[in-house]
Amino acid sequence: MGKSRLRRRIVLGLLILILAAGAYVGYKNREFIEQLPIGSGVKAKTLATSLFLQGRDEATVLAEDIGYHPLFKYFKARVDRERRTVSVSFLAPGLFKKKAVYLDQLGTVLLNGGVKEKDVRAWKPNIPAPEPADAAARPWPEGDLLPEAPDFEGIDRSALSAALDKVFAEPDPDRLKRTRAVVVVKDGRLIAERYAPGIAPDMPLIGWSMSKSVTSALVGILVGQGKLDVQAPAPVPEWSDPQDPRHAITLHQLLQMCPGLEWYEEYADHPVSDVNRMLFMKGDMAAYAAAKPLKNPPGMVFEYSTGTTLLINRIIRAVIGGQDEYWAFPRRALFNRIGMRTAVVEPDASGTFSGGSYVYASARDWARFGLLYLNDGVWAGERILPEGWVAYTVTPSPAAKEGDYGAQFWLNRGPFGAPEKRTYKSLPEDIFCCDGYQGQFIAIVPSARLVVVRLGMTWKGDWGTEDLIRDVMAAVQNKEIL
Repeated sequence: MGKSRLRRRIVLGLLILILAAGAYVGYKNREFIEQLPIGSGVKAKTLATSLFLQGRDEATVLAEDIGYHPLFKYFKARVDRERRTVSVSFLAPGLFKKKAVYLDQLGTVLLNGGVKEKDVRAWKPNIPAPEPADAAARPWPEGDLLPEAPDFEGIDRSALSAALDKVFAEPDPDRLKRTRAVVVVKDGRLIAERYAPGIAPDMPLIGWSMSKSVTSALVGILVGQGKLDVQAPAPVPEWSDPQDPRHAITLHQLLQMCPGLEWYEEYADHPVSDVNRMLFMKGDMAAYAAAKPLKNPPGMVFEYSTGTTLLINRIIRAVIGGQDEYWAFPRRALFNRIGMRTAVVEPDASGTFSGGSYVYASARDWARFGLLYLNDGVWAGERILPEGWVAYTVTPSPAAKEGDYGAQFWLNRGPFGAPEKRTYKSLPEDIFCCDGYQGQFIAIVPSARLVVVRLGMTWKGDWGTEDLIRDVMAAVQNKEIL
């Protein structure tokens, strides 16, 4: 018997065993089988964006970005660099297959919901070019030019360097932090930055749920234009019947994560979840979220949900109108106005931005976003966000009993009347954050005039969130933070 024939028999035998085991397990618990198309989608999507948007090395991506689950090695990927596609199947070709297609200007689209490659190839996005075009010659923050002799008066440079050393250090080989980038901005000045090997300063890095904060900013811009009212019922077609109990859900409740919809938000620890089904199996993600039944009265219970943010993105799409105008909106209305040249928002297969997870930007660009909020929505003298929007953003949702969530931003207020019980006890109450899966983080500290960005790929545990912010604050204020 030839080697290739023997190999095929072995693979077939393994497949039969796995499917038989899956059928048995699935009889009592369907999660085993449901993991397989999700796994194919994760690997296809991750590889396509990492290779074609970020230009990273495939072996590193496999080891760092999807190495957290041993099952991934049984998902076989075929990369077509000429067409910029990635196809992934479980063991045998075509089994639980998922395909991701990379498009200029839009990033990666995971083909789901019956959408074919030719369908997305037919899209012709007309997105404005990133601005400023001469960023290398323009001073920070509008550009990337830093002063040759920066003014660091009042900053303890050795303490600041030690803070960055600590967040990049790997003292525990079983719980690697994998910090990829840190940027520190004080009083509008970029005073420190550091990058891991293989991570370029202009490389767009995933925001995961930091993307939700970008969605909130886009809503704010439309509110300022008079095109959206956060207190009005959310314009979701599936809820248009006045007899539908979801009809009364407001955009405000969506922003504050308390619409009352049934949702289960888990990732690697429980892969068969609503968020994973939506991100990796559904062509129209917002439709999946809109179909969820009401579990609690609107406004009463905080339930963190990426599906909620996808609904907001589809609302933005409906308000903008034309497809070209919608795809151009983030760059025209936000990114180009504050110099976020590397920022990309990837859509789902229906063309709606997946603005709850898939905003990519360089560490400097994420810092610019934080600086916009630090400056109350004003950039270089121009108001980008309407007056009062940042204050609205950091107003705790009454449904978030820990006082830790506003309008798509995390807060540090603590329960009402008990600020001493806040999440980050050694940090100020006024800090607010963009916080994403696997350790993506922007800390905005108004009382210290400080923005700190940390990006990475942390699989387990905390990467030192509170320590980094506390140590940086101590260094820039030249005193210990108690």
